[in-house]
Amino acid sequence: MARTNTKKVNLALQGGGAHGAFTWGVLDKLLEDGRLGFEGISGTSAGAMNAVALADGWYEQGADGAREKLETFWRAISRNGSFSVTDQQQEVLDRFLSFWMWPMANGGGAQAFAKLFPMAPWANPFTSQLTSPYEVNPLNINPLRDVVERLVDFNRVAKCNDFKLFIAATKVHSGKIRLFRRGDVTADAVLASACLPYAFQAVEVEGEPYWDGGYTGNPALYPFFTETECEDIVLIQINPIERNETPKTSQEILERVSEITFNASLLREFRAIDFVNRLIDDGKLEGGEYRRNRVHRIDASDELAALGAGSKFNTSWAFFTRLRDIGREAATQFLDSHYSDIGKRGTLDLRDAFS
Repeated sequence: MARTNTKKVNLALQGGGAHGAFTWGVLDKLLEDGRLGFEGISGTSAGAMNAVALADGWYEQGADGAREKLETFWRAISRNGSFSVTDQQQEVLDRFLSFWMWPMANGGGAQAFAKLFPMAPWANPFTSQLTSPYEVNPLNINPLRDVVERLVDFNRVAKCNDFKLFIAATKVHSGKIRLFRRGDVTADAVLASACLPYAFQAVEVEGEPYWDGGYTGNPALYPFFTETECEDIVLIQINPIERNETPKTSQEILERVSEITFNASLLREFRAIDFVNRLIDDGKLEGGEYRRNRVHRIDASDELAALGAGSKFNTSWAFFTRLRDIGREAATQFLDSHYSDIGKRGTLDLRDAFS
């Protein structure tokens, strides 16, 4: 139940495959605590799925409904979830949830996908050849569509006007970002935001093909600057910006390349926010056209890294609930340490993050 001393924030939900269950845990704690209200929510890929599940549940039952819907969603996409899918669909779903690791250099993920698509040459970890999903997945199997369409009522999402919603996807033809706002958010928009081009065929929305939004906004922060009044952004971050060891195996190299690629747009926005904040502080920008933005971050980089790279293939319910609990603990620590800073000062050193 919301408290009388609620502070408004904008939520930014990063994508990150199966580790998106960490974000579920963070949201679960924030909703339970009730001291933070949301003016805007921006989500990409798994973050987009968390966002629409939250909005759907919130529309009818507020915070309690949002918490229930998030749990239902993550249970459904777990390997032993309540929604039955074929073995083939589950294999595809596992590949999506583990995309940060794909293809696995140690043969684990490659062998699993080779079983699903035995003619795919890139299923061999020792080959550099990639085969189009239009060839290896001609039926465009995507079990996420079934789960999203069955679990999320997008009419309720469109009617949920308690906060603004921004879902990012990447235009295939131009490479530019598109933001789907609350009234435009459909199952196709969410699947577009989560469309990994090596795994799935491009998702068409209104005749335009889209790929994963992580390439252009993971998540997008800029809509908060002009479309909300709140000056506090809380980023729920899954993917580490910095690692202290040089990757040497094929698996480690592919994972790090993915992390760098999907963090690039976020770092650019950090730089832009810091630049504007400094201009305002120096008195070089005046008036109401520009404003300072205070950025905060909830993450658990050490805990997630300690789980090991192979954990990103784990789609069991027990593992999802473990990530949820890690997320709840991270949110608890953030609230204990920084709730008083909301509305006063940012708690993320942006310059240290991007420099």
